Amino acid sequence: MEAAEYFSKDFEWEELKAEVENDSSFRFHLLPFQPPNRPSQTATEDDSAAWKRFHIRHSSGKFFKERRYLLKEFPELVSRGECSKVLEVGCGNGSTALPILRGNEHIIVYACDCSSETLERAEGIIDAATSASVRHRFHTFYCDFSIVGFPKWLACHTCQEVFLQKQQSFLSDVKESNGSYFNDSCPPEESGCCIGGVDFVTLIFTLSAVPFQRMPTSIKECFSVLKPGGMLLFRDYGLYDMTMLRFESDQRVGFREYMRSDGTRSYFFCLDTIRDLFAGAGFIELELEYCCVKSVNRRNQKSMRRVWVHGKFQKPM
Repeated sequence: MEAAEYFSKDFEWEELKAEVENDSSFRFHLLPFQPPNRPSQTATEDDSAAWKRFHIRHSSGKFFKERRYLLKEFPELVSRGECSKVLEVGCGNGSTALPILRGNEHIIVYACDCSSETLERAEGIIDAATSASVRHRFHTFYCDFSIVGFPKWLACHTCQEVFLQKQQSFLSDVKESNGSYFNDSCPPEESGCCIGGVDFVTLIFTLSAVPFQRMPTSIKECFSVLKPGGMLLFRDYGLYDMTMLRFESDQRVGFREYMRSDGTRSYFFCLDTIRDLFAGAGFIELELEYCCVKSVNRRNQKSMRRVWVHGKFQKPM
């Protein structure tokens, strides 16, 4: 298989910022958000249900490409030794889990999503693309982590005790994708009370789909299931990305937060927002930067400027 390339500096973000903020047609993106006086359909939309419908519409799997570039962006996933554990949050159809499983024959991936249909499709894609020796290292479970938190079998007790002292635990039992339940006293492929926490959490284009007010709790959930010294690997939409500038003013549901016509939402991050969110959860910042990439639309030959935020954060030892 051809190796993926990784680019991150095709243009300077500060130049794009100046261009956008001096363009009057983009002015509404910069204004403080004024919530509507009465509840609207977008304000009451069920976020999980919207994403379930989204994945059903794109059930062919062609909508998502395998993210092979992640192994170059996050080489720690390849270099980590035997029996390392990854929690892939918001796994979709497996486009992130698949290259991780292929890139490290010793790694175990636990993958969750808020759509059981999506999890079934991810399992099918992993089955079709890999051997049985890879499939047994891929475990899925149903979970909307921003609402109910992660299941108790996942988090190590030491992390839980520290987290519980600071705020009420959001840890809860959640239904596995195939309809059965993980028992707290008998987690998958392990013995004892839990799997002891994970070495990595990946948040790849997941946090932006969570309502902004639920982001702090969601990140604390990720912190609680990491082993001391474990890392959270982050990639998501950056401020002034091309897709942000395509939204109309009536699609705003918050400051830098938008809702598509299908009910799915997207937030666009600046570095300071990410820094504050992760520091507030207790993480140590290792890397944080904008990835600025130019691409060309093959259909109309127009140049597109994409902005993503790349980050690596560590749980203190």
